[in-house]
Amino acid sequence: MRDGAMGGGQGAASNHGDLGWDDGLYRDDARSYAPGTGYDGGQIPGQRSPHGGGDGPEPIPGGPGAGGADDGAEGRAAGPGGGHRRGGPRRQRSRKRKVLRWVAIVAAVAVLGTAGAAYGYYEYLSSKIRKGERVSGKTNVAKPKANADGTSAMNIMILGSDSRLSAADQKLGGAADSAGARADVIMIAHLSADRSNMSVVSIPRDTRVDIPECEDPKTHHIYPKVNTIINASLGRGGPGCTLAAVQNLTNVYIDHWLMIDFSGVVKMADVLGGVEVCVQHSVWDRPTKYIKHGGSGLKLTAGKHIIKGTQALQWLRTRDAFGDDSGRAKAQHMYMSSLIRTLREQNLFGNPARLNKIATTAMGAFEVSSEIGTPKKLYDLGMELKSVSPSRMTMLTMPHDADPEDPNAHYVPSKDASTVWSLLRNDVAMDAGGKAQTPGTASPTPKPTTPSGPPAAAPATIPVTVVNGTAGTSDQQAVGHRATDIATALNTAGFTQAKPSQTAVPSPGTSVVYPAASGEQGRSDAASVAKAMKIPVSNVKPSATATAITLTVGADWKKGTDYSTTLPKAGGVPKSADSYNGADKTGCMPIQPIYRWAG
Repeated sequence: MRDGAMGGGQGAASNHGDLGWDDGLYRDDARSYAPGTGYDGGQIPGQRSPHGGGDGPEPIPGGPGAGGADDGAEGRAAGPGGGHRRGGPRRQRSRKRKVLRWVAIVAAVAVLGTAGAAYGYYEYLSSKIRKGERVSGKTNVAKPKANADGTSAMNIMILGSDSRLSAADQKLGGAADSAGARADVIMIAHLSADRSNMSVVSIPRDTRVDIPECEDPKTHHIYPKVNTIINASLGRGGPGCTLAAVQNLTNVYIDHWLMIDFSGVVKMADVLGGVEVCVQHSVWDRPTKYIKHGGSGLKLTAGKHIIKGTQALQWLRTRDAFGDDSGRAKAQHMYMSSLIRTLREQNLFGNPARLNKIATTAMGAFEVSSEIGTPKKLYDLGMELKSVSPSRMTMLTMPHDADPEDPNAHYVPSKDASTVWSLLRNDVAMDAGGKAQTPGTASPTPKPTTPSGPPAAAPATIPVTVVNGTAGTSDQQAVGHRATDIATALNTAGFTQAKPSQTAVPSPGTSVVYPAASGEQGRSDAASVAKAMKIPVSNVKPSATATAITLTVGADWKKGTDYSTTLPKAGGVPKSADSYNGADKTGCMPIQPIYRWAG
């Protein structure tokens, strides 16, 4: 299967000095996972249990398989669940494992972003690179065309998996019979088309989404589409299934994925030499009479500190002292950006032995999508990421609300999430120092041009179906009459055969698709429709299943008839995304009063 074709639519107190499983990392409810086949032959996460339990078995991820075209909108289907969040006791979880993914992830990003060494260096590392196919699930998102300068933005999905089958992983926590892969960390790293800025968006692992039909890349088992927690996607077809789910959620094309496992990561924090962090108050994150199961053991005096080893792990897993999961995410972003700055300032190219040690450790933890699984391509990627200044890096979290189905444990994307996805899709800089860049155009106000090929047919001869997708996702409410309003506007512009569809199909973003079989003529006709509504040419896509030109009004276009007015401005990140600039050396994490001490 290949993506790009579109269908008809779119606890108990723990010892805070211990490095074992910790109940307080997420203040989650207890859960148990129903048995099911994982994509590596193990189990997949099941529904949460109100009676206790903990993390289910998880296998080591394999590689992704092929993807495919989406059959359309997905309803809520019964199927395996996964993930958990706050509220209630839960079985102890590994302190190391829950946060080592962050050490590995930040090291992976930092190494890629600073390593521009000779081609031969990557040849040396090539034997350590594990790889798999890019996509293994149905998705309706196509790769956008390059802009007028012939360049394109790049989106890389970074995953932190949670598996315990290898001997090394078992030392970090869990049993040998543990199975069921989960995507505990999901981030989209966006590199702008002009390579001037980068943004990293974290998607909470317990976000309820539609996971599409996916195929196990090893056994070729087909998993049906299901509405459940996004971290379950990894066990339903590998990283390629998670990629498909992320694409469908965001309507952002993901060029590559990079997945981190955790064997050998205990050494990573020490190898990196430490990272500077800051706290506003002296902090001791420990069990309290109010939260008896909490406590990472982090104990620091107020001010700045260089942390490594165990302290780095404690920092990354601290939740309650930082307030909540949003606070923890911000602390993790602070650590990540500080690490990147540290590596850039150290000029590792003057110390090849140390660079080799860091990169070798990190590369041994990687699995990457096959299209970047060569030394040269990783070298090229590293050189591109290396060019971005920390001041042009923005880190944020997908805005989210409590899941109506399980408000104490899970999330759903909030309305502000559509703004974040629009920033990514339109390649608009998330830092205020940048200028908006819209794919297919050279300015923030799109001026779509007709692509090369035959001229478009007369507007009155082009049938157009307009679909209301403003709900964005299946659990949101659509804006009334949007399909009718846009169809009326098209009629006024001369497209007299434009008609509203009676069926709403949720879509995060606006698009115009045309039958792939209609070739260049179909593209020209579809581009003329887009131009009439001031929709960028990059939003015009072919579909193997479409029978007519279809304009889907996405969640990013909830009012008005001029799409260009909806495009976000540079630095227009919603406050609910809790963004953090990569060059910020002044930030200090505030500490909840009960976790302060007189140090």
